[in-house]
Amino acid sequence: MEIKKTAMISIVGRPNVGKSTLTNRLVGTKVAIVSARPQTTRTRITGVLNRDGCQYVFLDTPGLHKPRSRLGDYMVKVIAETVSEVDAAALVVEPIANIGPAEERLILQIKDSGMPSVLVINKIDSVPKEELLAVIACYAEAHDFQAIVPVSARTGEGIADLLGEFEKFAIDGPQLFPEDMVSDQPEKQLVAEIVREKMLILLQREVPHGVAVAIESMEEREDGLVEIHATIYCEKNSHKGIIIGKNGEMLKQIGQAARTDIERLLNARVFLDLWIKVREDWRNNQFQMRNFGYGNE
Repeated sequence: MEIKKTAMISIVGRPNVGKSTLTNRLVGTKVAIVSARPQTTRTRITGVLNRDGCQYVFLDTPGLHKPRSRLGDYMVKVIAETVSEVDAAALVVEPIANIGPAEERLILQIKDSGMPSVLVINKIDSVPKEELLAVIACYAEAHDFQAIVPVSARTGEGIADLLGEFEKFAIDGPQLFPEDMVSDQPEKQLVAEIVREKMLILLQREVPHGVAVAIESMEEREDGLVEIHATIYCEKNSHKGIIIGKNGEMLKQIGQAARTDIERLLNARVFLDLWIKVREDWRNNQFQMRNFGYGNE
C-alpha cells in the first residue's frame, strides 16, 4: 500500500473512559493494556493504522487526574505535551450529559492550542440511544468540535464513522512508520505492560498502582521457545506478599494469564519467569521512574 497522507491524532480524556480500548479498536490489535482501574496507561503509547493510502498515528495518553506523586506529575505532563504536537485531538467522554472538571480542563487545553478536535462519546452500548441527544447538546455548547461521534470501543459501533472524521485531518506527506508496524513500543515494553495489566485485573487492592515491571532478559532458544525473565517491583513488603499470594497462587495466576497474551503477541511458545523485589516509594524517585520507562526527557 502506498501511503500518501498521514494523520496524527491524540486520544485524551479522564481516567477509565476507554481510551486504550478505543486505541486498540482503531489499530485493530492490542497495543495498549486495558483494565477497569483508572490510570492504567502511564505513558504515551503510539498505535499505527494504514488504511486507504493514509497512515493514522494514534497517541493514547494517561487519563487526566490530580497527581499525587512524581509519576502522576509525569503522566499529566505527557497529556499536555501530546495535545500540543498533533494534527487533531479526540476527546473521549462517557455518555453523561454533564461536563466534569477533567473534561473542562481538557477542553480548555484544546481551545488554547487552537487545534481541530473531535468529541468521541464512548460506551454508547451502555445507554438508550435517545439519551445521547442531551450529551451531544451539552458538549456542543461547551466547544465547537469539528465533529461529535458516538461509538462503542467495545463492540466497534461507530468506529468506521470516526475514522472517516479523522481522515479529514490527514495531510500530504510520507509515512512515519513501516507498514508492518502497529506500535512504537519495543517488544520488551509490550511484554512488561501485559504482565502489569494482569496484576491490575487480578489484584483487588491498591497494590497495582505501586507496581512496575522490568524485563531482565528475553531470548529465543533453538527450539523456538521464547524465554523471558521479568522482575515485578512493588513499594512495600506487604504488597510483595499479596502479589505472591497463598502458596504462590496469585503469582502463578498472573504468570499464566500474562503468558497467554504474550504468546499471542510474539506468535511463539513462551516460558515466563517472574520475580518480585521491593523498591520503596519508587513513584517519587526520578531515577527509579526512568529505569521503569517513565522518564521526564
